[in-house]
Amino acid sequence: MLTPYGHNNAFLMLGVGIALLLLSITIPWTILAVLTVALGVLVIAFTLWFFRDPVRSLNPEAKRDGALIVSPADGTVTEVFAIEHSVELRGPATQISVFLSPLDVHVNRYPASGTIVDAQYIAGKYLMAFEPKSSEENERSVFVLQTQFGDILYKQITGFLARRIVYDTKRGDVVRAGDRFGMMKFGSRMDIVLPASAEVFVTIGQKVVGAHTLLARLRPDTTNPASLHTEVTN
Repeated sequence: MLTPYGHNNAFLMLGVGIALLLLSITIPWTILAVLTVALGVLVIAFTLWFFRDPVRSLNPEAKRDGALIVSPADGTVTEVFAIEHSVELRGPATQISVFLSPLDVHVNRYPASGTIVDAQYIAGKYLMAFEPKSSEENERSVFVLQTQFGDILYKQITGFLARRIVYDTKRGDVVRAGDRFGMMKFGSRMDIVLPASAEVFVTIGQKVVGAHTLLARLRPDTTNPASLHTEVTN
């Protein structure tokens, strides 16, 4: 199934692919006709692959334990490091970065259940998504999610090729872990920032799957009262 977040691009690209196949019919059967057919098939195949939206069930452990954080995207973990002070989380934190190649599923999913307390789009540059400074300099959307175990932050970040972020989340939304909320088109990056007290399960170089791979478990930080909140009812 094609993701509705990419219908505009997908239908345009499919149209180009079909047009190339039709054009090949008008060309004498030469190497040019073969190349036109091959290009048309390649465009159609890439479109169907890139904009695919597989059915995913939330990791069973995350269903049972709301403190578990699932990956919001498919890709490869490129960074896991400590942050001395996160403004949004009001204290020390840990950042996990996931790089999405053009071959990964680009539909994004909520990493936990709770209430969106901040959602904003920030214009910026288009550095390569695997560069660390892209997290703060590239075009991005930033979300703060309040869970019953504390706040977490996650970012959709564009890359050199990815010039379009799509999401349907707004402040005040009550969301469920594993549900779709948007996509990043043509290679990009997802950052997840957790309180420093969280127990991290993933390592650099590990492949992760959205809604399935467990990134971490939130634990109350008794040294930072600001990280504790009243339970959120879904």
